[in-house]
Amino acid sequence: MSSSSQKEIRTMKDFLDETEINLLECKVCFEKYSQQQRHRPRNLPCGHIICQDCVSSLLNPGNSKLECPFCRKGCRKSETSVCLPVLHLLEIIGRVVPDHPERRFADCRSNQVAKLKSASFKLSASFGGWGVLFNPTGIAFCYSTGCLLVVHDGKKRLSRFTMNGNLVHEMGEKSSSENGLVYAVSVAVTLDGFVAVTDAGDRSLKVYSPAGKRTLIVKKPFLLPWGLAVNAENEVIVSDPDGSSLVLVAANFSQGGIKKTVNICSNLNQPKEIAVCQTNGSVIVVEHLAKDNKNSSSTRIKILNNNMRLLRQIDSFNLSLFLPLDVHTSGVAFDHEGNILVADVNNRCVICLNKIEEGNGLKHVVASGLSYPVAIAVIEDGSIAVLDSGNHSVLVYSP
Repeated sequence: MSSSSQKEIRTMKDFLDETEINLLECKVCFEKYSQQQRHRPRNLPCGHIICQDCVSSLLNPGNSKLECPFCRKGCRKSETSVCLPVLHLLEIIGRVVPDHPERRFADCRSNQVAKLKSASFKLSASFGGWGVLFNPTGIAFCYSTGCLLVVHDGKKRLSRFTMNGNLVHEMGEKSSSENGLVYAVSVAVTLDGFVAVTDAGDRSLKVYSPAGKRTLIVKKPFLLPWGLAVNAENEVIVSDPDGSSLVLVAANFSQGGIKKTVNICSNLNQPKEIAVCQTNGSVIVVEHLAKDNKNSSSTRIKILNNNMRLLRQIDSFNLSLFLPLDVHTSGVAFDHEGNILVADVNNRCVICLNKIEEGNGLKHVVASGLSYPVAIAVIEDGSIAVLDSGNHSVLVYSP
């Protein structure tokens, strides 16, 4: 269940919002289900539900077989069936709220979103999509090649794209072999062009040459390596949610020699997404706070200086004052001016916080067009690439 479906439901509006987001839209194309043939909900034998259009688009060429986009279980088109409970729910909600609550709620949300200043970023490119990317989780920009690297759940875990969206290289086969990746989570590019990836499958940090050969693997002291960032000294910082810490790895990436691994920050609460400012060494880390009896799981942003001293802390509640839904941070980055970019899966947007020394200030970078943003990469010209796991795609926005 998504993080948005876990928040406490107190009013009918909350209930209808949750129903709309979590039950009444296809989780592949994010179109609303309807009685119309194209978007009628279809049951797959595994229990997952997608719309008729997505069933048709997932069919293998030349036969009637398809693969579930969520659990990968195969089936035939003839084994799918109309999901009557969802259609009945649509009908009931249509009778209870005849004035189309999705439009009313959208208007309400747009009014709340208007409280944020716009940064005037516009969509300049998009690429990927289902069949090219499969449930992508991490993205990074390589300054030496001008390309974007994406980790995802395909047969080759690492894909390199030009800024025009051309797929130029794949590496990291989905396996436990020498060059393989079991379950890639995050990716970063070192200053000398090597590609670092966290592998939650075998709980390791792996580094690949630009040609795709694995040059280094680090397993100790990680319990569950997750987020990745590279500092100005060409050292890799790894978040470890199970170890409640940040670990610095210094190595000769070309020769595969480890210089040191140091725990540089402890006593964190489920740290996952991280970013490093190249100008002053500041570190952003996102904590995923555990669910208790009263509150749903939420996120908290901590900003540390280069000596790992806490400079600032931003709870989801503070950001949620400006947005329709509780903020759930899924990706962070520093832009070239030192501002903090935050991807929020609940409100499906990217927002920008002012520089650390300038105090609180908030504006939208991307306010619409995203389904499930999970990571951000800042490009050389100041544009940003947003990884949208909901659409299995990369969207590039330019100022």
